[in-house]
Amino acid sequence: MPDPGRIALALTLNGAARALTVAPTDTLLDLIRDQLGLTGTKKGCDMGACGACTILADGRRIKACLALAASYDGAAITTIEGIGALEAPHPLQEAFARHDALQCGYCTPGQIMSGLAVLDEHPADLETIREAMSGNLCRCGAHPNIVAAIAEVAGL
Repeated sequence: MPDPGRIALALTLNGAARALTVAPTDTLLDLIRDQLGLTGTKKGCDMGACGACTILADGRRIKACLALAASYDGAAITTIEGIGALEAPHPLQEAFARHDALQCGYCTPGQIMSGLAVLDEHPADLETIREAMSGNLCRCGAHPNIVAAIAEVAGL
């Protein structure tokens, strides 16, 4: 018998179909980290201000700490674990390494996920990339290198 305090949820996570139950107050961040054990998506401010929890939902970047999981029934969710592997990194992951676009690395998964969304928007110049990435903070000050990595992959 299903738990009356939980909600059935079906979604695609990093290409795999998942059937789950969530509490009405669970965020996607809670689901991804706590229930599914994928710790690449980080909990930073837990208020949507830092961008450390950025993921893609149906191809659009969202802040997972603000997104109620139950609202994403049927969605395709992509986390940092779904975009590349150690032996075959995504081109943006490679560009981040080449441009030294990370220091402590805490914000890097959210930066990369947001960067992927920016690339899908086909940025025309560096200013467009800087503006589009303004919702992702880096306390270490690697923003110029992050922009350079995204620009390289964008062909700018």
